[in-house]
Amino acid sequence: MTVRSILDTKGHQILSVEPDVKLSAAIKVLGERKIGAVLVMNQGHLEGILSERDIVRVLGERGARVLEEPVSAVMTRKVVSCRESDTVAGIMEMMTLGKFRHLPVIEDGKVVGLISIGDIVKRRVHEFETEQEALRDYIKTA
Repeated sequence: MTVRSILDTKGHQILSVEPDVKLSAAIKVLGERKIGAVLVMNQGHLEGILSERDIVRVLGERGARVLEEPVSAVMTRKVVSCRESDTVAGIMEMMTLGKFRHLPVIEDGKVVGLISIGDIVKRRVHEFETEQEALRDYIKTA
């Protein structure tokens, strides 16, 4: 199973904010969309990622006044990414070792999607259910 198979099911939509957007506005986007991270992009170029962990960390360090600062002051700049051809097993290991839950998918220097650990779990559960059903059908016909 590859990243491409997840994106083909989930879709290739990319939600992003610009680096100069206030943190409070980005938090509103996360809340309204019920998502845990948003890409920070400037004219189609990936500059960072803003996750719930980034927000909690900076609020703990600097307090509520940080809500008026730009996202660029808070985001994670060193973004780990993957490709559509990467295996799910490989990116699961990458996410576990890196302790992050969101991974931009980049092809030919362009962001083509974003996958989360939730997307991976959903896909794996579907895979196991399909396999169980096939085994039950096999046993019934044996």
